Amino acid sequence: MAKTKIILDADVIIHFAKGRWLHALPDIFKGYEYAILDTVYNEVLKPTRVQLDNQMQLLKNITRLPFNPKGEMLKEYALLSATLGKGESACLVYCKYNNDVIGSSNLRDIRAYCERYKLTYLTTIDFLYYAIKNKVMTIEQAHLFVVDVQAKDSRLPNVNFHTFESKVLL
Repeated sequence: MAKTKIILDADVIIHFAKGRWLHALPDIFKGYEYAILDTVYNEVLKPTRVQLDNQMQLLKNITRLPFNPKGEMLKEYALLSATLGKGESACLVYCKYNNDVIGSSNLRDIRAYCERYKLTYLTTIDFLYYAIKNKVMTIEQAHLFVVDVQAKDSRLPNVNFHTFESKVLL
């Protein structure tokens, strides 16, 4: 039986690259495969793409998957991508039809769809919460991660990881 996949959107990959923890991202949830759809991969720019390529080739802990929707998937992707980004749309449709988990912090674009179709989604902050819980990083490292990513012009909320609890159960 195939493992459930965590399908990563570009923003989570970019956050973890900017926070210098991309190498450890797949260690957070051991029982899952991590993947990036080719549609999302094409959105990732250098130098993040270089880090991602190295990780996929050397560590082999993130897999690149083709996204070739057909039939109902294609119709749904066309509808979503008319108002959302291509990457978010591809992730949402893929996860809906494959019963996988989406990793995206773009809540404005994904939350309503995920709630409507009961899709599990993880934000960067959820990943950090579980990284602490699963002893991949410390609370101090998670706080520093947020500061580093914010300093590199990415938006992340300021969270007190001493009191924060993820609403996602994985």
